[in-house]
Amino acid sequence: MNRPAAAESLAALATRVGARLKAAGRMLVTAESCTGGWIAQAVTAIAGSSDWFERGYVTYSNASKQESLGVEDATLLRFGAVSEQTAREMAAGALAASRASIAVAVTGVAGPSGGSAEKPVGMVCFAWALRDGPVRSEIRHFAGDRGAVRRQSVVRGLQGLIEALDEAQARD
Repeated sequence: MNRPAAAESLAALATRVGARLKAAGRMLVTAESCTGGWIAQAVTAIAGSSDWFERGYVTYSNASKQESLGVEDATLLRFGAVSEQTAREMAAGALAASRASIAVAVTGVAGPSGGSAEKPVGMVCFAWALRDGPVRSEIRHFAGDRGAVRRQSVVRGLQGLIEALDEAQARD
């Protein structure tokens, strides 16, 4: 039975990501803020993940985004921590600081507070970067409480990895 990815369990989705990474001979690095390492936890819960998971960064503060991932001060000042621009720099920085060939980055407002009219609770920015290819990014708006926003962010991060791998395979 083919279920939509949203209905798929995190374990099943992470297993699919791992199988795709292993088949492509790629290693993954994660750069997470609002998900607090949940994407890394989901993929490392899969037996054999050391074959395709290189490392993960949890960069919750602006300073950690700058120090660990090289996010530019000017980016944070102009666009803020919750922005596609910051997510893109997080993904690129994670690749630069690792031996991985594909990165996922996520930064957002999980709530229940911290939102604004411009960046409401549930706004999450993603980026997926390939060492040998493009950086793709998007903004999503998720509903629900903090846990629901974070879980939906993990699911979308994993789904985006599959899409990025599909795009890379189509180019090869």
